[in-house]
Amino acid sequence: MDTIPQRHEDELSLNHLLVLDVLLSERSLTKAARVLNLTQPALSKTLARLRHYFGDPLFVRVGLRMEPTPKALELGEPVRAILRSVRALRSDHVSFDPRTSQRSFSFFLLDAGASQMLPRLLSQLAEEAPGILVQAVNADATHLDVWLENGLVDLAIGSFPTLTQSIRRQLLWHETYGAVVRRDHPRLAQLGEADAFVAEKHVLVSAVGTGHEHLSAERAIEAAVPQTNIVCRVPSFATAALIARHSDAVAILPLTLARALCQDLGLAVVTPPLALPGMDIAQHWHDRVHREPGNQWIRALVHRLFARHEAMAGAVAGADTEG
Repeated sequence: MDTIPQRHEDELSLNHLLVLDVLLSERSLTKAARVLNLTQPALSKTLARLRHYFGDPLFVRVGLRMEPTPKALELGEPVRAILRSVRALRSDHVSFDPRTSQRSFSFFLLDAGASQMLPRLLSQLAEEAPGILVQAVNADATHLDVWLENGLVDLAIGSFPTLTQSIRRQLLWHETYGAVVRRDHPRLAQLGEADAFVAEKHVLVSAVGTGHEHLSAERAIEAAVPQTNIVCRVPSFATAALIARHSDAVAILPLTLARALCQDLGLAVVTPPLALPGMDIAQHWHDRVHREPGNQWIRALVHRLFARHEAMAGAVAGADTEG
């Protein structure tokens, strides 16, 4: 009777190829480990296996980056082609039933989106799909399009105007901004006046490096508020709100989040007397999973839970809709 040959220890698995693909995108062991949800020692061990298999260092440290060798660059497209083919097989032949599925979905979203959306999403999943798990990923979005393509992220939710090639988009809502301060702020009544507002101390949420459209609002705040009045910069909206709760600082947040935190943190919401750009919050996915049943189902659920009437009336020019 014929048997399947045993796998040799020096053979590579799809996971090894995925590690190589992510390292080519991130050029950093730390970032790649975060994306892959691995420890750095585990990632280093896999890289050592890849180096041994291909007889090449593949990546060399140049400053703070891991730069690929010519051999690694040569392997990039063949490895991506293999990974695409395997994912296509899964999409074409694996059925999906939310009531029995044990699947895990990964979302890329900033902390504002996570705190607003995940509690309601998890509550709905408990009713409709109790076996499904979700993972929120929040890291450098420079290669978000690659993450969507290779399946490390199923959906990206937010405002990412630089995502273009092969990325589909469905509008959920249009977001504006609100300023939060503690309810007993000594100058609360004056904060609606522009001069008084910019004279306050501010904690600024920075979106530098995230690829998120909040960067436009960040630049507008920096232009209006004197630099000496920006006393703190943080990467998290929730952190900014907590600082405002325990000081006299002002934090400018997406209005939806500001209203949600108002009750929980004892904050007051003020309309900032500044010219701040709004942003369209959308869900984004790669074209390769557009017809994949599981991805279709989670997109439909997100749209059902979070799309607002003004968004459903029509997407902005260039946006994709389901179909």
